[in-house]
Amino acid sequence: MRPAPRPRERLEHFALAPFMDACDARARSSGTTAAVSNRSRVHDGLRSWAEHGLAAYEAAFPADPLRPLHEVKERWAYRYRPPSPVARDVDEFRFTVWGRCLASADGTHRELRLPVHRLGRALPADGFVAAAALVLAEGTPGPRPEHVRIVEFALLDGRTRELFAGDREQALALYRAHGRAALSEILDGGEYRPGATCGGCAYVRVCPALRAAPGLLGVRATGRPRRTWSVTNGRNYQACPARDHLRRLRLPVEDSIERDAAAERGRAVHAYLAGRHGHGAPRPCTIDVPEQWVPDGFHLPDHERVIGARLLRRHAAVCPMRCVTDGSDVRTEPRVVRHDTTADVVVIAAPDLLYRDGGSWVWRETKTSASDFRPHGTLLERYPQLALAVLLVGRGDLGGSPARARVELEVLRPGGADLEIVDAFAPANRALAEQIMRTMVADWHGDDHYAPAPGRSCERCEVARWCSASAGSEASA
Repeated sequence: MRPAPRPRERLEHFALAPFMDACDARARSSGTTAAVSNRSRVHDGLRSWAEHGLAAYEAAFPADPLRPLHEVKERWAYRYRPPSPVARDVDEFRFTVWGRCLASADGTHRELRLPVHRLGRALPADGFVAAAALVLAEGTPGPRPEHVRIVEFALLDGRTRELFAGDREQALALYRAHGRAALSEILDGGEYRPGATCGGCAYVRVCPALRAAPGLLGVRATGRPRRTWSVTNGRNYQACPARDHLRRLRLPVEDSIERDAAAERGRAVHAYLAGRHGHGAPRPCTIDVPEQWVPDGFHLPDHERVIGARLLRRHAAVCPMRCVTDGSDVRTEPRVVRHDTTADVVVIAAPDLLYRDGGSWVWRETKTSASDFRPHGTLLERYPQLALAVLLVGRGDLGGSPARARVELEVLRPGGADLEIVDAFAPANRALAEQIMRTMVADWHGDDHYAPAPGRSCERCEVARWCSASAGSEASA
């Protein structure tokens, strides 16, 4: 039985869609420059990003008179019929590629151009490249090619990276070496992975791995599209609806804002603690912090490295590992995903640590500060992730005994560590947490347009470059 159709979003939520549409229009117009569609379903910020990406694409791939390529009308597909019944109970496998597909006029050369926002440090998995090479080498329609090329290109700056180039036999050899096992793993895998993709899944209500939490957010769905939400989304939306939308689209951010030294130090401290708490037999942290404590992938100025080491030494006094005896009692940075069936919203949380004290689960959040100043206001209002934690723990959502179940906030400062305990079962805390969630979610839940809210926050907005309301954006240039 097919699931009933759900209401659709009014705005496009696939960040590469307008860019691909513009490329398709250009191909239909015999290669003339195409503009990004002005359809109302594309947010102004996404349109700005797509126009930027289209210009970068055209600069990265100018016409080559020595090796002219044209876009194919139909993307290639590889079909395989097993000679005998297989355990997966299918008659035919069909693999396709997605991206810009080009070929020479005689079909002897095929090229797949894979659009990405920006080139990552790591190459795509060998199995992914090998599977794409198989489709290019063997896929239809069209004659089998003699040469195959796969290349990534970044819409942000037009940089390209060749992933594979070779003749047809080399492409097939690559598939035999890496692609076959990777595809088998995907086809045979039965693992459920609740997360952001649950928002668009038609089978969410019958998924055995996605737990229901009706009424968690305090709002009710009336013909609304299913969405995903996290406290980070809520904060972004309160600052500016457009900011939340463009962040959800994963548009490239301004690194000087997103990864400033203080924020990077906080992430490095979290990564260090996650490594200490999550590997091997649980053991309490001590004040003996290595001089070179910064985890791989983080680059901190010397003064931030010194501050971080001091904060880690302060953590030793409140390390939760003294409460646990077994690795099964610890979950470092787990993903907690629940479906609020009343709001039809998939709620995603990532506590810094879940650990078991006796038979009770404890939710701990850790914050870092380079100052000993303590701001005013209630903890739940300052840190709304604690409000969400209170609601989940108070419902008994994490399981275990309620006897010692609680929410903790650990704040590491140069002068010491504060450990605040929040009783998730106290009526006053529950009522405040419910109010905070409703306030954060209600307007967002009914918003279909995500209009910009220009103001002082624009100065520190990491996606202002793409926003039509920002004075320094490409959209307003």
